[in-house]
Amino acid sequence: MSHSVPQDQPHGRPADRPDAPADDEHGRGGLRQRLVRTGVALVDAEGVQALTLREIARRAGVSHGAPRRWFPTHLDLLSAIAHEGFAELAARVAEADREAGAADAGPRERAETLARVYLAYAAERRGMYELMFRHDLLESGRLGLRETSLPLFARLTALVAELRPGSVTGVDPVTAAGALWANLHGLAQLGHWGSLALATGSDDPAPLVRAVLDAHLGPAGPTP
Repeated sequence: MSHSVPQDQPHGRPADRPDAPADDEHGRGGLRQRLVRTGVALVDAEGVQALTLREIARRAGVSHGAPRRWFPTHLDLLSAIAHEGFAELAARVAEADREAGAADAGPRERAETLARVYLAYAAERRGMYELMFRHDLLESGRLGLRETSLPLFARLTALVAELRPGSVTGVDPVTAAGALWANLHGLAQLGHWGSLALATGSDDPAPLVRAVLDAHLGPAGPTP
């Protein structure tokens, strides 16, 4: 005598079997998106170290082998989770840039806005931020991760090129932008660990941001 398995039963449902029809990836409750959403919530709550395939599957309510249908490797799933973080950070940067443009801000002000948005994201989404820039853990070439992450660096490079042209400084804007980014990343990391507050006696990042921008882009001009 056969018994039907309820479709909302967490384990052993047909959708978890390799021979079952594929979930609608874009539909409500689709397995792929459910796994990614679960991973995003998990990394926000517990950090990168919690992102095992087994734990993501358990929290998504599926068998531990189910993620393999959409993500052949653990790195593929981590990359899909990081993709969500880059998309959010890009949206925040784009919105801030639009507001700066509406206020007729110059490239120096826009660079400072980008820096502040970046550091705010690092502080608010600590686990996701840590994952996003661990490209040693990610499969960035197969899931479009580069296409999501590199435009942010390209925007920073464009601002650096406008403020400090390589023809004048003798430093390629990509190199200069890379050094600036590394400095901002250092602020984010050391700030999170409490090292900066211990060394400087202040937990206010604003003076440090200004000092970093002055060091890489030259002193800001006088405020009109």
